[in-house]
Amino acid sequence: MKILVCISHVPDTTSKISFVSDGSSLDKNGVQFVINPYDEFGLTKGLHLREKHGGTVSVLTLGDESAEPTLRKALAIGADEAHRLNGVPHDGAQTSEEIAAFIKRNEFDVIICGQESIDYNGGVVPGALAAKLDLPFVNACISLDIDGNNVKTIREIDGGKETAKAKLPIVIAGKKGLVEEHDLRIPNMRGIMTARSKPLSVHELIESKTLAQSVSFSKPPEKKEVKMISPDNLEELVRLLNEESKVI
Repeated sequence: MKILVCISHVPDTTSKISFVSDGSSLDKNGVQFVINPYDEFGLTKGLHLREKHGGTVSVLTLGDESAEPTLRKALAIGADEAHRLNGVPHDGAQTSEEIAAFIKRNEFDVIICGQESIDYNGGVVPGALAAKLDLPFVNACISLDIDGNNVKTIREIDGGKETAKAKLPIVIAGKKGLVEEHDLRIPNMRGIMTARSKPLSVHELIESKTLAQSVSFSKPPEKKEVKMISPDNLEELVRLLNEESKVI
């Protein structure tokens, strides 16, 4: 079984985010980048599938050289090989087009993406990728079982869960539940050492078009100073909610 896990190179959730002076892009100085958390669930699931069915797990990202440490971490966790599409992602349409072109040159049985990346939260790439490849697609997937060529999935929907069946090949957009947090794998010393000898290939882009462009970024307004009101002074609380907060 050939498994491809698509990896996003994203800022650590603990990083303090700032933008360059004109607000046109993220200021990367001092920012730690990691594997997108949703993709970590997908990578661990890919490793489980390899252990059960045999085969290989490849990881892929669209990014410049700065993304390679993230790919090396995925190799240290257990992936067999890594691929970097050499460029800068601009929007979901461009990213999905570039990944689809790579997959058409290198067929896979299971393509696992995270439901979304935690930086832009667009959630476009997995569904667009499946459409471009004309493959079955399951979003918000929390369970994936494969028996031969048959696939059974469970995904979260509003107010419940949906069970679906499909045939390989398939595209999955996974989230927590695909594996549990305690199942996530971290690199050990042996994995870190062997990752150095595993292949990391770089591929040039097909120069697909972008359909959207980020104009500017800005931080949300800073929180105002909190006023503490005694629980015995309800009249003052009501007055402030009415006259200052304007909520009643």
